Amino acid sequence: MEIVADELNLRNIDLLLLGGDFWFSDEHYQGSLAALSKVKTTDGIFGVEGNHDDYVRLFAAMEAKGIIPLSNSGRQIKDGFYLAGVADLWNRSPSISKAIAEACDNDFVLLLAHNPDVAMKQDTAEVDLILSGHTHGGQITFLGLWAPYFTFRNSISEYGQRFVSGWADSKDATPVYVSNGIGEYLPRIFARPQVILLTIKTYK
Repeated sequence: MEIVADELNLRNIDLLLLGGDFWFSDEHYQGSLAALSKVKTTDGIFGVEGNHDDYVRLFAAMEAKGIIPLSNSGRQIKDGFYLAGVADLWNRSPSISKAIAEACDNDFVLLLAHNPDVAMKQDTAEVDLILSGHTHGGQITFLGLWAPYFTFRNSISEYGQRFVSGWADSKDATPVYVSNGIGEYLPRIFARPQVILLTIKTYK
């Protein structure tokens, strides 16, 4: 994780967004948060919980490191840009409507949601972009498709191949980007860990 933090510090980033699923075994998540908290940003570091997280412990550790947890809540990052995050779909009760309630009418609204399935279950019409993880890039893939075991059991997503990795759409046609994440949970086959760098521009 130190290598990731060092590389990000060379990029002059504005925001660092953490999508959840920290490894809680042997308090590993504490070291990860300590490393990531050293990333220099213009507008802060924010994160949400994943289905493998104990959100109470995670959020307390985030706050101790100056990382802001989002849990059905949001923050006005700057004029015209609102960041929101929801609770995990499997563990608790995510609410997109609560998360974006304080956004202004003309804001660009970015939603951080660990599990992309929430984009098919709730109204996303007032959201401009959704960033998710959860699927680990399919974990075990062949030619970019999930292995049949995961697909047929719907054990990772209820929506088949829709949210394996990369760009997709919500039920309201809001763009969703699903990151593979940087972890090494179980063997990865053709689903390389990744850090996603996004540039958001305004056009007049």
